[in-house]
Amino acid sequence: MLDQKTGQLLFESVEWDFESLQRVYDAVEDIALNDLGLDVYPNQIEIISTEQMLDAYSSHGMPLMYSHWSFGKTFAREQHMYEKGYQGLAYEIVINSNPCISFLMEENTMTMQTLVTAHAAFGHNHFFKNNYLFRQWTDADAIHDYMDFAKKFIIKCEEEYGFDEVEKTLDSAHAIMDQGVFRYERQPHLSEEKMRERLRRRLAYERETFNDLWRTVPKLSSVETEIGDGDDEQIANALDLPEENLLYFLEKHSPVLALWQREILRIVRNVSQYFYPQKQTKVMNEGCATFVHHYIMNELHRRGQITDGSFLEFTHSHTNVVLQPDFDDPRYSGINPYALGFAMMCDIKRICENPTEEDRDFFPNFAGNEDWRGVLRDAWENFRDESFILQFMSPTIMRDFRLFALHDSSKESFYAVSDIHDERGYRSVRERLAAQYDLGNLEPNIQVVKANMKDDRKLTLKHMSYSGIPLNNETKDEVLKHVRRLWGYDVELTSDLSEAA
Repeated sequence: MLDQKTGQLLFESVEWDFESLQRVYDAVEDIALNDLGLDVYPNQIEIISTEQMLDAYSSHGMPLMYSHWSFGKTFAREQHMYEKGYQGLAYEIVINSNPCISFLMEENTMTMQTLVTAHAAFGHNHFFKNNYLFRQWTDADAIHDYMDFAKKFIIKCEEEYGFDEVEKTLDSAHAIMDQGVFRYERQPHLSEEKMRERLRRRLAYERETFNDLWRTVPKLSSVETEIGDGDDEQIANALDLPEENLLYFLEKHSPVLALWQREILRIVRNVSQYFYPQKQTKVMNEGCATFVHHYIMNELHRRGQITDGSFLEFTHSHTNVVLQPDFDDPRYSGINPYALGFAMMCDIKRICENPTEEDRDFFPNFAGNEDWRGVLRDAWENFRDESFILQFMSPTIMRDFRLFALHDSSKESFYAVSDIHDERGYRSVRERLAAQYDLGNLEPNIQVVKANMKDDRKLTLKHMSYSGIPLNNETKDEVLKHVRRLWGYDVELTSDLSEAA
């Protein structure tokens, strides 16, 4: 039970100190890189208090974030729930950045610091660096500089234009954050040098003297100048309609927004774009990190680098994390992404090492190849939740989770069990479950389809419904108020179900 390098246990006390943290980090890194073959960003580990962890909760886990009342509301709710004992806190928060920043709670025991170092600094870190969605849609090198600019810019706007005016703009931008991302195309990637130059120009603009007189002078946008007396088709072409990114369209073409308001919309949609991959990889991301910490903690115990007591403490925490309550359990709130992701990744390891005939039928490409590390790294790199479940969920997992499919029709007063545990049922259940993780089925698809830039300036949006599911009328009307505020004129929302707002 001795450290192979120092001749001592990695730690003996439950209390942590920085020397023990360094020994643990080195041991965890050795297993992560040399055994599992992980590829990670450089790590930056910071110890924070409970209140700092709550504060990070409230602002999407970002170390630098602009101020908004919704973050304070979240902080107050989370603090109340924590102090009353209704919920615990996460042991860590990790930032998709280069270097990768992991926040560990100072209240953690040494065992928990070891677990979360493996979980965050290596599990999540590897996934952030290698998964194709994060490589395609996020820039880990520039996010800290950008958030620093965003925070300073909004503070400056509050000083110059008033707290209330800035808050109104942020409220409206936040209301349509989910419709503020590019889903099918990517904007050109800016090098770090170009990003810094853009930040320099924006900060220079902040320092310019604001003259309220100019706000009252009518201006023609570049698009209005271009289209002149053009017809609807020419206007649509000039505006590049239809447009899926509502925040982007309003930022570029709103007739009423000032430059500083357009910059705020750009900030909000960039933040939304940054979190876009995380919404599509919850099962995979948490499953990867949980599998990595489970393997590393077991390996540390096997090597005798942590005590039996520490291992039992880890096992207790890990079991709580991957608990999947039954549907009739008061704690049930759907499928636990930690539980499903971890179970599937352990199952991939089993299929590679000890496959059954059923496994060989379902997974002929890797069943029995014994290279489970390579299979997992390939999955972590090239899949998202929907495709991962569709390609890798086995009948074993479906039986363990007792999955079956229900057919639900609004025309009927009852459910029908459509798929059970048989050859056809396994494949159908897998397809149906995978579809529930398709972001296109979870968030409404609303596009800008028409903008009258000459007469009444009416903006027309269209909801492309999924499986005939309509929008919630109450929330729809509230969100439209925010769109109208940003557009400045009438906004109409139609649906492919021929429903008009």
